[in-house]
Amino acid sequence: MRTARLRTVHPVLWAGWAALAGGAVLCVVGWYGISGERFVERQLPYLASCTVPGAALIIAGTVLLAHGRNALAATRVEELYRLLVAAEPADADESGRTAVAPLATSGKLLMVPGGTLWHRADCPLVSGKAEAVPVDSRVLASGELRPCPICEAPSGSGSAGPAEG
Repeated sequence: MRTARLRTVHPVLWAGWAALAGGAVLCVVGWYGISGERFVERQLPYLASCTVPGAALIIAGTVLLAHGRNALAATRVEELYRLLVAAEPADADESGRTAVAPLATSGKLLMVPGGTLWHRADCPLVSGKAEAVPVDSRVLASGELRPCPICEAPSGSGSAGPAEG
Protein backbone atom coordinates (compact mmCIF):
# COMPACT_ATOMS: atom_id res chain seq x y z
CA MET A 1 0.00 0.00 0.00
CA ARG A 2 2.80 2.40 0.83
CA THR A 3 4.52 1.97 -2.55
CA ALA A 4 1.28 2.73 -4.39
CA ARG A 5 0.89 5.92 -2.36
CA LEU A 6 4.47 6.95 -3.07
CA ARG A 7 4.01 6.39 -6.80
CA THR A 8 1.04 8.75 -6.86
CA VAL A 9 2.66 11.47 -4.76
CA HIS A 10 6.16 11.47 -6.22
CA PRO A 11 5.16 12.80 -9.68
CA VAL A 12 3.62 15.86 -8.02
CA LEU A 13 6.77 16.43 -5.98
CA TRP A 14 9.02 15.93 -9.02
CA ALA A 15 6.87 18.33 -11.06
CA GLY A 16 7.16 20.88 -8.24
CA TRP A 17 10.94 20.61 -8.14
CA ALA A 18 11.14 20.80 -11.95
CA ALA A 19 8.95 23.92 -12.02
CA LEU A 20 11.08 25.54 -9.31
CA ALA A 21 14.30 24.75 -11.19
CA GLY A 22 12.90 25.93 -14.53
CA GLY A 23 11.60 29.12 -12.96
CA ALA A 24 14.95 29.84 -11.35
CA VAL A 25 16.75 29.32 -14.67
CA LEU A 26 14.32 31.63 -16.48
CA CYS A 27 14.72 34.31 -13.81
CA VAL A 28 18.51 34.15 -14.07
CA VAL A 29 18.38 34.33 -17.89
CA GLY A 30 15.97 37.25 -17.70
CA TRP A 31 18.12 39.07 -15.18
CA TYR A 32 21.22 38.51 -17.31
CA GLY A 33 19.43 39.79 -20.42
CA ILE A 34 18.05 42.85 -18.65
CA SER A 35 21.41 43.67 -17.10
CA GLY A 36 23.05 43.87 -20.53
CA GLU A 37 20.58 46.40 -21.92
CA ARG A 38 20.75 50.09 -21.18
CA PHE A 39 17.35 51.19 -22.46
CA VAL A 40 14.06 50.13 -20.91
CA GLU A 41 12.41 49.36 -24.24
CA ARG A 42 15.12 46.79 -24.93
CA GLN A 43 14.74 45.26 -21.43
CA LEU A 44 10.99 44.60 -21.77
CA PRO A 45 11.34 41.49 -24.00
CA TYR A 46 13.53 39.82 -21.37
CA LEU A 47 11.09 40.81 -18.65
CA ALA A 48 8.10 39.48 -20.61
CA SER A 49 9.70 36.30 -21.93
CA CYS A 50 11.89 35.19 -19.02
CA THR A 51 11.48 36.94 -15.69
CA VAL A 52 7.68 36.97 -15.37
CA PRO A 53 7.19 33.34 -16.56
CA GLY A 54 10.11 32.33 -14.34
CA ALA A 55 8.46 33.89 -11.30
CA ALA A 56 5.16 32.18 -12.22
CA LEU A 57 6.95 28.81 -12.46
CA ILE A 58 8.55 29.36 -9.05
CA ILE A 59 5.12 30.05 -7.54
CA ALA A 60 3.60 27.03 -9.33
CA GLY A 61 6.45 24.81 -8.14
CA THR A 62 5.96 25.96 -4.56
CA VAL A 63 2.24 25.21 -4.76
CA LEU A 64 2.92 21.74 -6.22
CA LEU A 65 5.44 20.95 -3.49
CA ALA A 66 3.02 22.05 -0.78
CA HIS A 67 0.22 20.00 -2.34
CA GLY A 68 2.45 16.93 -2.66
CA ARG A 69 3.55 17.15 0.97
CA ASN A 70 -0.05 17.65 2.15
CA ALA A 71 -1.23 14.71 0.04
CA LEU A 72 1.52 12.55 1.48
CA ALA A 73 0.59 13.55 5.04
CA ALA A 74 -3.11 12.98 4.36
CA THR A 75 -2.51 9.49 3.00
CA ARG A 76 -0.41 8.64 6.05
CA VAL A 77 -3.22 9.80 8.36
CA GLU A 78 -5.76 7.78 6.35
CA GLU A 79 -3.54 4.70 6.58
CA LEU A 80 -3.21 5.09 10.36
CA TYR A 81 -6.97 5.60 10.68
CA ARG A 82 -7.63 2.42 8.65
CA LEU A 83 -5.26 0.50 10.92
CA LEU A 84 -7.00 1.89 14.00
CA VAL A 85 -10.47 1.03 12.69
CA ALA A 86 -9.35 -2.46 11.72
CA ALA A 87 -7.96 -3.04 15.23
CA GLU A 88 -11.12 -1.93 17.05
CA PRO A 89 -13.91 -4.47 17.51
CA ALA A 90 -17.34 -2.90 17.00
CA ASP A 91 -20.46 -3.93 18.96
CA ALA A 92 -23.95 -2.51 18.60
CA ASP A 93 -25.62 -1.33 21.83
CA GLU A 94 -29.34 -1.07 22.67
CA SER A 95 -29.83 2.15 20.71
CA GLY A 96 -28.42 0.61 17.53
CA ARG A 97 -25.29 2.77 17.61
CA THR A 98 -21.94 1.13 17.28
CA ALA A 99 -19.96 1.26 20.49
CA VAL A 100 -16.22 1.28 20.06
CA ALA A 101 -14.24 -0.76 22.55
CA PRO A 102 -10.91 0.63 23.66
CA LEU A 103 -7.76 -0.82 22.16
CA ALA A 104 -6.13 -1.06 25.58
CA THR A 105 -7.72 -2.47 28.73
CA SER A 106 -4.86 -2.58 31.19
CA GLY A 107 -5.44 -1.04 34.61
CA LYS A 108 -1.90 0.33 34.87
CA LEU A 109 -1.66 3.97 33.74
CA LEU A 110 1.40 5.49 32.10
CA MET A 111 2.38 8.92 30.88
CA VAL A 112 5.23 10.41 28.89
CA PRO A 113 7.06 13.15 30.83
CA GLY A 114 5.94 16.52 29.53
CA GLY A 115 2.88 14.98 27.86
CA THR A 116 -0.76 15.93 28.37
CA LEU A 117 -2.38 12.48 28.15
CA TRP A 118 -2.47 9.38 30.33
CA HIS A 119 -2.34 6.01 28.61
CA ARG A 120 -3.09 2.45 29.61
CA ALA A 121 0.01 0.25 29.76
CA ASP A 122 -1.02 -1.72 26.68
CA CYS A 123 -1.82 1.39 24.59
CA PRO A 124 0.02 1.19 21.26
CA LEU A 125 1.35 4.73 21.75
CA VAL A 126 3.35 3.93 24.91
CA SER A 127 3.80 0.15 24.94
CA GLY A 128 7.47 -0.70 24.73
CA LYS A 129 8.67 2.87 25.26
CA ALA A 130 11.31 3.27 27.94
CA GLU A 131 10.42 6.91 28.61
CA ALA A 132 6.84 6.08 29.69
CA VAL A 133 6.49 6.37 33.48
CA PRO A 134 3.63 5.44 35.83
CA VAL A 135 1.06 8.17 36.43
CA ASP A 136 1.12 9.69 39.91
CA SER A 137 -2.38 9.67 41.48
CA ARG A 138 -1.97 13.34 42.48
CA VAL A 139 -1.33 14.35 38.87
CA LEU A 140 -4.32 12.31 37.71
CA ALA A 141 -6.58 13.81 40.40
CA SER A 142 -5.47 17.35 39.58
CA GLY A 143 -6.85 17.06 36.07
CA GLU A 144 -3.56 17.96 34.39
CA LEU A 145 -3.74 14.85 32.23
CA ARG A 146 -6.52 13.93 29.84
CA PRO A 147 -7.30 10.36 28.73
CA CYS A 148 -5.71 9.13 25.54
CA PRO A 149 -8.38 9.01 22.81
CA ILE A 150 -6.96 5.75 21.45
CA CYS A 151 -6.81 3.61 24.56
CA GLU A 152 -9.67 5.16 26.55
CA ALA A 153 -13.23 4.30 25.51
CA PRO A 154 -15.49 7.20 24.47
CA SER A 155 -17.67 8.56 27.26
CA GLY A 156 -20.88 7.05 25.88
CA SER A 157 -19.60 3.49 25.65
CA GLY A 158 -20.07 2.52 29.26
CA SER A 159 -16.45 2.77 30.39
CA ALA A 160 -16.06 3.50 34.06
CA GLY A 161 -12.90 5.58 33.58
CA PRO A 162 -9.35 4.75 34.56
CA ALA A 163 -8.69 2.03 37.07
CA GLU A 164 -5.71 2.90 39.21
CA GLY A 165 -3.17 0.26 39.79
